[in-house]
Order: sequence, then structure tokens, then C-alpha cells
Amino acid sequence: MILSSGAKRPKIHSSAYVAPNAIVAGDVTIGAESAVLHGAIITSEGAPITIGAHSVIMENAVIKASGGSALQFPCAIGDRCIVGPHAYVVGAAVGNGCFVAGGAQVFNGATLEDGGGVAHGAVIRAGERVTSGSGGQARHLGDIFNLEAAEDVPARAAETYAKFLRKTHAQDSTVEEHRNVKPGAPLGSARGKRSGDEPPPTQATEVDKVVDVMMLELEEMEQRRQAAIKRQKGG
Repeated sequence: MILSSGAKRPKIHSSAYVAPNAIVAGDVTIGAESAVLHGAIITSEGAPITIGAHSVIMENAVIKASGGSALQFPCAIGDRCIVGPHAYVVGAAVGNGCFVAGGAQVFNGATLEDGGGVAHGAVIRAGERVTSGSGGQARHLGDIFNLEAAEDVPARAAETYAKFLRKTHAQDSTVEEHRNVKPGAPLGSARGKRSGDEPPPTQATEVDKVVDVMMLELEEMEQRRQAAIKRQKGG
């Protein structure tokens, strides 16, 4: 979902991918060939957010910027970065080729130098600085993406992953809504758009026919009964 905030609206490069249930709101710029995955939230609240080219914001990550009349905390994610699932980055400067692992938190005024890494679940406090070099994380990403070990492994992994995601999700399309079936309902009763309580059209037609036949039989029986009563009175 792409939302404007006052006069500010997101600027998303035409080659970037944004999942339909991700939220991008306000003064946000997303660079070329980046990917924002399902459930991610990127929201500008008084200060701008910039995300560079070939970067990946994974599922349910939160990227925020905030600012008022006294303080401003813009947020910048550089080129070829990966921000992992459920990570929280607010008002921070993340350099090029950085890797922020899932569940990590990076707070206002923090800085990650180019090539820097934040471990899974780690907390980078306000104003803290993380120097370049990802160590074990680089080796880990190299194994995942089948890349040779080198200092720029996180950057190359981000570029490779962003390309893969854009190619994969280019084939996405909306499908028919799934309907749940009540416990005990016959299998197949929720096919199409019918719920488990609704009979299929052919079954409904057959039921209507049965009801009509029963009504005719009851009317004939009542007529015969009335005729018999008249005969008895006449006799």
C-alpha cells in the first residue's frame, strides 16, 4: 500500500518491487531494482527515508524516520543492503553493502559504516557507530548465496537476492479468495465461492423440486379428505 502524508508522497523507482501488503508512507525514496517484501513498513513521520538501489527490505521489517521542529531523525539505507525480517531501523544511517539481520534493532542517530553488519537480535543504541566488516555474517551470507568469501559478500548477496525477488514476484497475481469449511462439512463443499453452509446450485434445484412434489401430494390428499367428508354427510 502506497500512502501520501500531507504533500509528501513516496518516490519509488519503476524497477523496484513493493509487495501489495507492504506499507510505504510519506517522504520515502526507494532506488532502482530494490525489493520490499510482504508486511514490511516504511513510514516517514516528519523526516525523509531513502533506500538505495539493489537493496532488500524483508518481511515485516520496519523502517522509520521521525522529526519535529527541534530534532530530525531521517533514515537512510544505502545501496546493496539487506534488512532482515522483523528488523527495526529508526532514524539511523545505514551505509552501502550493510546487513541487518532478522530481529535486530537500530535506533536514532546510529550509524553503520559501509559493509557493516548487525547480528540477529542485536541492539544498536542511539548514536552508536558500527564499523565496517561483517566477519562471520559475511561468511554465512556467502554460504547461503553461493558466493566466494570476500569483504563485499553482503553487498553482492543483496544485489543477487534483489534480482531474484524481482524476477520471482513479477509473476504474482491475485487468485480466488479461499473460503474455510466448518468442521464436519463434506469435502469439496467450499469449492468456488460457496461456503460450507451453501448447497451447490444443482443441489438447490433438486431440493426445490422435491418440495414442489410434496406440496402437490399434500394438496391432493387434502382434496380427497374433503371429498370423503362430503360423501359421508350426504349419505
